[in-house]
Amino acid sequence: MKHCRLSQRAMKKDAPKKKTGLREIAALAKVSVTTASRVLNGNNRVDPAIQQKVLQAAAKLDVDLSKRNKTKALAFLLSNRAMLHAFHSRVLKGAEACCAAHGWDMVFLSFSYSPHMPWQELYLPKVVQRRDMVRAVILAGTNSSNLLELLEHRGIPSVVLGNNLIGEPKKARYDVIFSDETQGSHNMTRYLIQLGHRRIGFVGNLQLPWFSRGFIGYQKAMERAGLRPAHSSIDSEDDTEIGYLGTKFLLASNEPPTAIFAGNDQTAYGVYKAVRDSGLKIPDDISVAGCDDTIGAWLYPGLTTIREFPEHMGKQMVEMAIKRISDPSLPPQSVTVPTEFIQRESCRAISDPDATALEEALQRVTIG
Repeated sequence: MKHCRLSQRAMKKDAPKKKTGLREIAALAKVSVTTASRVLNGNNRVDPAIQQKVLQAAAKLDVDLSKRNKTKALAFLLSNRAMLHAFHSRVLKGAEACCAAHGWDMVFLSFSYSPHMPWQELYLPKVVQRRDMVRAVILAGTNSSNLLELLEHRGIPSVVLGNNLIGEPKKARYDVIFSDETQGSHNMTRYLIQLGHRRIGFVGNLQLPWFSRGFIGYQKAMERAGLRPAHSSIDSEDDTEIGYLGTKFLLASNEPPTAIFAGNDQTAYGVYKAVRDSGLKIPDDISVAGCDDTIGAWLYPGLTTIREFPEHMGKQMVEMAIKRISDPSLPPQSVTVPTEFIQRESCRAISDPDATALEEALQRVTIG
């Protein structure tokens, strides 16, 4: 008899544990089995608060949701920007490489929407709404808070490129990554000042956030040196046009700059063209600096610029998204990536008489 009881105890001990199912999760979360199923299968039409209750219940019951949902895909959403934009192409390249390293797939989508439209009236691409297909969204291009609100209400995790975010959302409830172009622009302006330049012009469309962030760094450096900022803001989204027209306006002013700081390298390309069309030489007559180092090495003379790291940013965005998927309860993540100063041949040191020489050169060109 004693042997029999021991055998029964041993059998009970060795018996496999009962598998936790939808019913147990639903009961703990105090929702219906259908609702629990929708949440666990990635349906984003369930109230976010209920989604959170179901996910917390699953966590308490040690249910591995990564095994339940076999889909491992992220969406790269390029909003309101040209598909072949050099900077965003490199962000995408880094994101794809990171996805591949983690065994995830990536879906590329181009998306256009108005920043002034209420979030309730925005319509997401259908594939983004399929949580059984896409687990989170990487937001590149130019975005605004209405899209972030929509994604939040739909319960769709997202990581956004903060440098291209229009406006300041009321409260950061999303994951964001920045390139520290404000500090980089401050450093570049200080470099031009150290070369002897006192009349430094800034060229960019200040209505666009990446130009605005760069201008803040430039403005601070100028004011700290006791110098007067001078900028030409062209209302356009064509970088080359912004650089060309902005430079023409600055050169036509009463005190033309001896150096021009362009908000990005594509804008610097427009600056180069305007300077040459004005009969001037770089850097003999005027120094030029840029930002982002996308095409700086291809220009002649080579462009002194601020190097950003778009591939690294793309990889970091994917890492943040995967981390958010594995732990939805994490507080909002914010990462700032530093920049690097790149010195080439487009800037030179000057003395005060050089400013007068530039004015005389411009007068000769105008008269001629």
